[in-house]
Amino acid sequence: MKLSAMRHIGVRSSRVLAVGASVTTLVLAAAGTALAASGTVHTDSGESVNVHSGPHTSAAVVASVANGAGVTISCQTYGDTVTGKYGTSDIWDKISTGYITDTYVYTGSDGLVAPLCSGTTAPTCSISGLGDPNTCAQAVAWAKAHESTAYNASYFGMCDHVMALAYGFANSGSNTAYDHWLAVPAKYKHAGETSVPAGGLAFFGGGDGHVMISIGGGKFVSTDIGGNGTFTVTTIAAVKSAWGKTYLGWTEPWFQVNH
Repeated sequence: MKLSAMRHIGVRSSRVLAVGASVTTLVLAAAGTALAASGTVHTDSGESVNVHSGPHTSAAVVASVANGAGVTISCQTYGDTVTGKYGTSDIWDKISTGYITDTYVYTGSDGLVAPLCSGTTAPTCSISGLGDPNTCAQAVAWAKAHESTAYNASYFGMCDHVMALAYGFANSGSNTAYDHWLAVPAKYKHAGETSVPAGGLAFFGGGDGHVMISIGGGKFVSTDIGGNGTFTVTTIAAVKSAWGKTYLGWTEPWFQVNH
């Protein structure tokens, strides 16, 4: 039976906390490059999970994997956004029989654990069609130039506003970071994806939420994480640990003020 592919905000952090789940086993080449990974399929209902001919819920169902079964992931790619046991994500795992949404596979990580499948294009940041005054590269340069460990009243509690400043806007047009996340059209949103290109905006839930800008290499510049009113380099894991917020995913630099 096909499991639900409802698109709502999920919590993927349970992936690293699942009790009794199989820990990811990486197969390494001599140079240390991951060639494949293993995972275990888990569902709340105990039903099997469909395997599709492509990374889309509309693709033909070619097989199924039973709850609790182990799978070998040869590569991973991006496709339809799906909500499953481990939250919401657009990552799909290529296994021997086809593609399975990563949201029902325990891999020990919220992000990629195997190489990108052939033909997969790594995500990039773009302002195409958005009308942002600054490009992604210019926004990253702005963020780096404005890093500060000193208190700045205009930064304190103003994460979404600061992101707008980085992209050349006077304000974001949203009341909170969480409102901003909800307003972003689906085609500009990468729910659950932790591989954020430089310039991408990473969002968190919980209360008013939080947003920070990627500067590449898994690093971000964020308000307040280094102390009230600061603007410092951090990571997704650090924000989750320090504030207990749920990571939602990243978006292209879409701002409500411009739409």
